[in-house]
Amino acid sequence: MKRILSTIALWLMILAPVAGWGADITVFAAASLTDSMKEIGADYTGQTGQKVSFNFAASSTLARQIEEGAPADIFFSADEAKMNALEKKGLILPGTRKSRLSNSLVIVVGADSTLHFDSPKDLADAAIKRIALADTKVVPAGIYSKEYLQKVHLWAAVEPKVVPTENVRAALAAVESGNVEAGMVYKTDAATSKKVKVAYEIPRANGPDISYPMAVIKDSKQVDAARAFLGYLDSEKAAKVFERYGFIVLK
Repeated sequence: MKRILSTIALWLMILAPVAGWGADITVFAAASLTDSMKEIGADYTGQTGQKVSFNFAASSTLARQIEEGAPADIFFSADEAKMNALEKKGLILPGTRKSRLSNSLVIVVGADSTLHFDSPKDLADAAIKRIALADTKVVPAGIYSKEYLQKVHLWAAVEPKVVPTENVRAALAAVESGNVEAGMVYKTDAATSKKVKVAYEIPRANGPDISYPMAVIKDSKQVDAARAFLGYLDSEKAAKVFERYGFIVLK
């Protein structure tokens, strides 16, 4: 009996590290990916039995947590800069990084708002006193928004009205609540809410170059399992989910 138990224990020791058996994959993903990633994670678990846990926040917050040693297996950022910073510090597993998605920006107002936009210049109108943006210093959505507003020479007029939020979903929530007259968010976030409407969509050709890279974290305790899920995120099945949520899948 002891010999049988010893044999079973030996096989468990062999199999667990190889397959990541019984352990969750932890994915640190940008807040704008919340809905699509939850669906993809559930699909993956249903197909493989491998559990996927998520930590959704601003990419800047997630990158800082990873730098401080938070237990992440995959980082899915809303911009290249945050991934670059981790890569320079040797925190990304070489050969696993890939730019997967793109997005576009929209100006949103409350669903019952009577405000009308012919162009982004309407943000400077006196009727709009507060504009919600993700933090323009560190959060990708905010950085992209400021970059665009500077490009069209509106930042000086808009900056005094800006209400900074911790991430793009918080900017969306500020518009939903009526605490601000307008906000700038990703097109994909606007599509998740019935409490806002798109007042103006910034043409992708004129907007900032938005890119979402993903990679395995070098200190992952589940490297094989993380690589497998990253491969699934790069699959056609996952692409269809991302596209359904409005993301632009990069080929």
